[in-house]
Amino acid sequence: MTIADGTILMVGAIFALLITGLPLAFITGLVALAFTFGWFGPMAMPLVTSRIYGFVTEYSLVAVPMFVLMASLLDRSGIAKDLFNAMRVFAGRLPGGVAVQTVIVAFFLAALSGIIGGEIVLLGILALPQMLRLGYDKHLSIGVVCAGGSLGTMMPPSIVLIIYGLIASVSIADLFTAAITPAVILMLSYIGYVLARCLKNPSLGPPLSEKDRRETFATRGKALQAIIVPALIAVLVLGSIYDGVASVTEAAAMGVFGVLLAIVLRGEFSFKTMHESLGQTLMTCGMIIWIGIGAAALVGVYNLMGGNRFISGMIMGLDVSPIVIILVMMGILLVLGMFLDWIGVAMLTLPIFVPIIVQLGYSPIWFGILFAVNMQVSFLSPPFGPAAFYLKGVAPPEISLKDIFVSLLPFIALQLLVLFALLFWPNPAMWLV
Repeated sequence: MTIADGTILMVGAIFALLITGLPLAFITGLVALAFTFGWFGPMAMPLVTSRIYGFVTEYSLVAVPMFVLMASLLDRSGIAKDLFNAMRVFAGRLPGGVAVQTVIVAFFLAALSGIIGGEIVLLGILALPQMLRLGYDKHLSIGVVCAGGSLGTMMPPSIVLIIYGLIASVSIADLFTAAITPAVILMLSYIGYVLARCLKNPSLGPPLSEKDRRETFATRGKALQAIIVPALIAVLVLGSIYDGVASVTEAAAMGVFGVLLAIVLRGEFSFKTMHESLGQTLMTCGMIIWIGIGAAALVGVYNLMGGNRFISGMIMGLDVSPIVIILVMMGILLVLGMFLDWIGVAMLTLPIFVPIIVQLGYSPIWFGILFAVNMQVSFLSPPFGPAAFYLKGVAPPEISLKDIFVSLLPFIALQLLVLFALLFWPNPAMWLV
């Protein structure tokens, strides 16, 4: 059997098992074992286990549970709720002001945690009912919550960027630095879309009533205090990374300490909160680790078979411009993102794609930003867009999954526009680096 036949058989086996509903971690692990025994025999097993050992002992991986714990604690505290209420004070008379406020709060939350599911659930509980109560267009409100919540894939400390840095063996701090400008561009594109639609048709996002706008100076003072706490936590985490005071892993631990201290000072700390936060952290990190183990084994076996040389030779042998090759990679990532979890997409594709990007003479950091934007699209894309299902769990009963996916289409288009802009004009992603 040639490596081409083996590649087709491996891909076919993965998709055939996906139809059965088995978890991706088990599927990749089973296929890896089958090809190890079938292609090399049992003597090759130590080579696969060494690949897994290298993944699970990577020091930077410690940052993942720290950032997940930080996000879990924020979910159970009143910090996010106070931040949303504070931003409401500054929404003003602007049509679509509450939707704009929601995007800005989502950006702040992304800078605090980097976990997407929690942000969408929080915004679905805090922002969506308020926008619907104020008479906002249902589809605009849903799109803002899901698209804003997905900013966590881009804004440091993004877990997506951490995993990319581990796989691609590039500086996570540089990835964080490069991601800031694209994250701001995405946020501004969402705000621009909301304002353009609401200024043209104010009924889509009515301005606040006189009663809602009537806020005392004391209330504005409290609003400023509510903004200070999350801003300090973000500065503690990101500032320590960019100033070189701490590594990403150390900064993650500092972020957990900062959130814990804020919760204690606010009088919200309890053993129940800590127990639930630690439980959610274990479940989330367990999923990431198991998918990583299965994918590491599969990619390790495929590389032993000569798959990486086969794919690289096939792509580099194409008589096309390098940018066309990257466009093909983006297309593959977009299609896979519609059906697979982002962790699986990263583990299966990046070990093959990143070396090709380096061979073509492009920066792996720039490609990491493209990958993060691509995965943001995957969070919204039907049929398995996780953002839709996160929101459906907390949305009013009258909002269907169809309503949610229809609402996401304009925001998917905006994400694709930003993706292609960064593809052809890399400077916004690289000027800070």
